[in-house]
Amino acid sequence: MSDNNNKKLVSFVIPCYRSENTLESVIDEINETMQKIDKYDYEVVLVNDGSPDDTWGTIQKVSDQYEFVKGYNLAKNFGQHAALMAGLNNTHGDYIVCLDDDGQTPADEVGKLLNALHDGADVAYARYDHKQHSAFRNFGTAMNEWMAHVMLGKPKDLFVSSYFAARRYVVDEMCKYQGSYPYVIGLVLRTTRNIVNVDVHHRKREVGASGYTFSKLMGLWINGFTAFSIKPLRIATAMGVVFALCGFAYGIYTVIKKLMFPLLPSVGFSALMSAVVFMGGMLMFMVGMAGEYIGRIYISQNNNPQYVIREDTDNKAE
Repeated sequence: MSDNNNKKLVSFVIPCYRSENTLESVIDEINETMQKIDKYDYEVVLVNDGSPDDTWGTIQKVSDQYEFVKGYNLAKNFGQHAALMAGLNNTHGDYIVCLDDDGQTPADEVGKLLNALHDGADVAYARYDHKQHSAFRNFGTAMNEWMAHVMLGKPKDLFVSSYFAARRYVVDEMCKYQGSYPYVIGLVLRTTRNIVNVDVHHRKREVGASGYTFSKLMGLWINGFTAFSIKPLRIATAMGVVFALCGFAYGIYTVIKKLMFPLLPSVGFSALMSAVVFMGGMLMFMVGMAGEYIGRIYISQNNNPQYVIREDTDNKAE
């Protein structure tokens, strides 16, 4: 890296999980790419999110090999968004770039994201011409897009992904969030709407499999629903009003029908039970949604940490 102090500093943040076999090639690609661009200084922040393999050993190895690499080892698996927050809180760059550890996000196209920031955007998200994820992962992404649009007000034509670049002030605002359930997309959208998409190529996974399981995707969706929006509660209230009006209208209809047609047989036990079961299920759903909000408030009031750093590459545990 150059010693020219007039250069802007770019911080790369990579949450790492089960990436002992892919991480070194990602770092090498970042290094080669930034040397070719040669108008930025750069650092790489690696966060091991409680990986069960030797990812932390790989992070220690590359941090010894490259002076611009520093690593943090979380005490347990806190999730991708918490690991991102741990990395963001330990960056110093004028521009911050977040990407994956599996090599699918093309580090050699980071210049496109940085150019978008240079042209005036606050945040630039990579948009893929063709995603190389599995059908399950693509479904999860589509649901996440829909949820961000409906619940967080994301513009419908804006594609969000794990590969993005942001200005320093945006990251500083994101890091002010101390809640127990960070949701990076929500933090970005509540900070700025000067966001653009940049088209890049998405690669096939060469090694391993995605760390996102169904339970993790469900947790991500619930976090998105409840972290930065009260729309679910408003929807539940609106549904309660609609069902109450429907029930009232049906009661009037039943009385009128009985008065006009006294010999008409009653609807029967099955229809009554169907209505009771349906309404009971809806009530349980709404109460559960309210309980989710209350539970998160309780946990946050107890100062449950976003993440806990066990060690870093400058202060290795014995």
